[in-house]
Amino acid sequence: DVLLAKITPCFENGKLGVARGLTNGVGFGSSEYIVLRPAPTLDNEFLYYYLARPTFLEEGARTMTGAVGHKRVAKEFVESCLIPLPPLPEQRRIVAILDETFEAIATAKANTERNLRNIRELCECELESLFASGAAKWPERPLQQVAHITNGYAFKSTDFQAMAGVKSIKITNVGVREFVDDPGNFLPTALAHRHAGVAVAEGSIVLALTRTLIAGGLKVAVVPVDFHGALLNQRVAAIQPRGSQLESPFLLAYLSTRRVTDYVKVRVNTLMQPNLSIADLRLLPVPLPAMAEQREVVAKLMELEAHSKRLESVYRRMLAAFDELKKSLLHEAFSGRLWGNQ
Repeated sequence: DVLLAKITPCFENGKLGVARGLTNGVGFGSSEYIVLRPAPTLDNEFLYYYLARPTFLEEGARTMTGAVGHKRVAKEFVESCLIPLPPLPEQRRIVAILDETFEAIATAKANTERNLRNIRELCECELESLFASGAAKWPERPLQQVAHITNGYAFKSTDFQAMAGVKSIKITNVGVREFVDDPGNFLPTALAHRHAGVAVAEGSIVLALTRTLIAGGLKVAVVPVDFHGALLNQRVAAIQPRGSQLESPFLLAYLSTRRVTDYVKVRVNTLMQPNLSIADLRLLPVPLPAMAEQREVVAKLMELEAHSKRLESVYRRMLAAFDELKKSLLHEAFSGRLWGNQ
């Protein structure tokens, strides 16, 4: 049997398959699947590929009815669709072509995705290497001695509004080396003057103190220009180097190293959820090479990052091309162009 999910978003995402490995050859399907049992003149794999076509899924999605989030494609739509029916040996020949080609595409995609991971790992290794090479010779100071640290204010949930006012920065805005723009968190303009002490400048480094570490690494980012003057909410710290001892890009790179990750891991409170205290953040040891050496480290990392982004762009285009190739092949298969007499 071929099983086709009929509820959104599973249908649109092409959630379907051929039932195999069932106990005694029998299983029970959820009511959210349409079960299709091919006649002897229709190969089940041929039917599977027919249902996997983007055009079929797009047409079916347009006919869905029901409540938002629970829409379903009508069984009548599926039953009324016309399927080309070449002789059974020809169906199996087409299936064999698609199987072989899709397997090759899957291998190529896996290799491309592995290359993407390798690029990220290379960047991380170079980052670790640059900081490890200077660890023995660089002096260190607690972060609070070389940077101004602002602890966010506990604004009331009722203070926030969806539109107008002054922007805020919450822990949800802080990703792993990425600022996540969320334009819907505004505070009344009247609070800007009252809480000027937690206003954050463009270019400041922000760090999430709650769920500080996630699978991707430390949640730290740079405040973009359109969030200049935003008010810092609780459980977020803003860091701005002061004096002439520390470059902000150098500090940002250092905060992404394994050493800082290990420092945080030892100190987070994991009873409820991982929390780093502002006191521990202030005591974080920071390496202080000469400013010229800091700039040299940053320049090397920026060059590597630019090269990595170019490669990532190439690989992502390749992945998109693989997906388009699969769509094209399915179209060719069911338009008769892969048939033996064409």
